[in-house]
Amino acid sequence: MRRLRQVTKIVREQGAKQLGVRLLTAATRRLGAEGEELPVRLEDVRKADVENHRPVVIPPIPETGKLTINWVTTPPSKGSGGHTTMFRLIRHLESLGHECRLYLYETFGNAVADLEPGIREAFPFFKGPIHDVTDGMADAHAVFATAWITAYPAFNDPCAGKRFYLVQDYEPWFYPSGGLYALAENTYRMGMHGFTAGRFLADKVRDEHGMPADHFDFGCDADRYKLGDEKRDGIVFYARRKAPRRAFELGVLALEVFAEEHPDIKIHVYGEKIGQLGPQFHDHGLVTPDDLNAIYNRCFAGLSLSMTNVSLVPHEMLAAGCIPVVNDAHFNRVVLDNDHVRYAAPTPHSLARALSEVVTTPDFDATARAAASSVEGRSWDAAGHELEKVLRRELST
Repeated sequence: MRRLRQVTKIVREQGAKQLGVRLLTAATRRLGAEGEELPVRLEDVRKADVENHRPVVIPPIPETGKLTINWVTTPPSKGSGGHTTMFRLIRHLESLGHECRLYLYETFGNAVADLEPGIREAFPFFKGPIHDVTDGMADAHAVFATAWITAYPAFNDPCAGKRFYLVQDYEPWFYPSGGLYALAENTYRMGMHGFTAGRFLADKVRDEHGMPADHFDFGCDADRYKLGDEKRDGIVFYARRKAPRRAFELGVLALEVFAEEHPDIKIHVYGEKIGQLGPQFHDHGLVTPDDLNAIYNRCFAGLSLSMTNVSLVPHEMLAAGCIPVVNDAHFNRVVLDNDHVRYAAPTPHSLARALSEVVTTPDFDATARAAASSVEGRSWDAAGHELEKVLRRELST
């Protein structure tokens, strides 16, 4: 049934002849030696003259001060850190009475009717409507792109509203130097106002692309992640094989080196199922936040790698008294800015040594308490407040 709706959608939007063209030229969607799927519609890229910015039109703000915000996003999924952060910001805006609408950018022909139930289940607090961005957007005070591929439809759509860009990573780094790198990088030249996850990204897009930007500090879900009283006997690894920026191979090698030195320490792995690596390893796959908090509380240290912007994971670990070991990089130090994080060179042996130093720490209970205290008060409300302040300022100028 879903496949039928996909085909029907293509015929409705582009005609039966175009359906045949799509089937005939499907190979053109694949780029590169490994046949990488193009994540953005070619027609959206062709339409976007990124150096030709149309005048900004902002509808009058009502006396109530209530704003209407369009969010252009890829279909949100349970467990996605980027979507979770976006919905935390939306939740805060909705709590203040602002209207938020979701416009899905979906390149495989899935209908909103098929996608909406899963979105509502994963983010049940979201109150707003969900639409297909290819049907066009209604006027709004603000329009947010939320990833580089969504910047193209946000830029192209003729609806009123100042354009903003929720930047949670430097996405050109997701690709080798080439066409996709350039297409991602070009979105920072579209004249949008950036709202970035951490100061590093705001500095980068301003300095390298002239993009105005504000930033928010990472929060921590203190209702989910907190210090418990479980006995600690392990370490944990955030494994994302399908996200190259999370350096999965490097992490596994570091764990293997660590395991040889500490055969009595359990090694918990979560994020994706990776298979059995040895008797010490416990492969959890995708877990709920409550289960993850329990895992953190059983671990001395957590290995969290990122070759681009830092993930949400280190703050979660700290809240549970689990010491994060991360690859030493400028962007990690700038965003985390926490004395309890352990930095190590991105080599298997350096990372393994850092993990070893944590698990052999004398009086680890005191260390865990200090780590948890270091992130107390880091709620996501601060990020929401910062976003509304930026919206008020930018929409009144």
